[in-house]
Amino acid sequence: MTLMSLFAFANELCRDGDVTPDATRTDECRATGAPSTPAAAIAAQAAAKASAENFPVALRLLPRRYRGHLAAVYGFARSVDDMGDEAAPQQRAALLDELEADVGRLYRMVSRGTGGGRTGGEAAGGRGNEGPDGGPPRLSVVRALAPAVVACAIPAQPFCDLIAANRQDQVVSRYPTFGDLEDYCRLSANPVGRIVLHVFGAATPEREALSDRVCTALQLAEHWQDVAEDLRAGRIYLPQQDLERFGCTEDDLAAPRATPKVRALMAFEERRAHCLLDTGAPIVGTLRGAARLAVAGYVAGGRAALAAIAASGHDVLRATPRPGKARVAAEMVRAYATGE
Repeated sequence: MTLMSLFAFANELCRDGDVTPDATRTDECRATGAPSTPAAAIAAQAAAKASAENFPVALRLLPRRYRGHLAAVYGFARSVDDMGDEAAPQQRAALLDELEADVGRLYRMVSRGTGGGRTGGEAAGGRGNEGPDGGPPRLSVVRALAPAVVACAIPAQPFCDLIAANRQDQVVSRYPTFGDLEDYCRLSANPVGRIVLHVFGAATPEREALSDRVCTALQLAEHWQDVAEDLRAGRIYLPQQDLERFGCTEDDLAAPRATPKVRALMAFEERRAHCLLDTGAPIVGTLRGAARLAVAGYVAGGRAALAAIAASGHDVLRATPRPGKARVAAEMVRAYATGE
């Protein structure tokens, strides 16, 4: 599950029904130089979702070029998530492989100097004789990344890490320790922050280290909000070591309301995420202009989400704790003004 909320799009939409279009064989489609039917359908659906969702105030205030780049990255991230979460289980690995191969095509195209504005033309048939793994990207969500990749010098690794996180979701459904969960967040969340820094031309090793803390904290907040939803999907992101420490079982997590033991566990996890977020929040003070505004919004969203968990009495099972817009706005003003 990629950290969608980091892009600070308004209210994460409820997921649609399973995406299970007629399954044209992926290997056959590769041989023809066209995307498979499931991959193309999911990519189109992800792009439609990205277009339908509204930017909150913070991102609406950003210059158009930043909003365009962030929207392209968001569409890609939605595609990764939908391929890993909503496609038919037997198709998911092949779809993620197909998406990663398309990212490879994008970066090979960019390295040849053809990424700045020629993506669509090449896709229409400029290099169709390069073989099954050559030519321009075949999926629209990958082609849409070209302007951002070229203009912002975004490396390929963060995109590949997001795909790797969804591959991990196919085979790992429990995390023994908090360290194991942090390793997952390095793939599922931290790459998003690094991409955002590149979009704003603000990527430095120091900022990336702070961003990683913020992103991990935001991923944890999202997991803590969605304990019940994740369990229904067969996944538990709460570390098994912590469950045992607080005397909680998986049956406790399936209850309609949180027991005192579950509340105590969630209070511990909420404080842990809050401390991690606070150690990364000083990144805001290192930024100026549009970058400061956007990253302050991300930090604010995390703090507001964690506050909503606390306000629920740490009962994340009865209903998903969601912060109100006023709280998010207040947190954003605070983060922007104080720089942390």
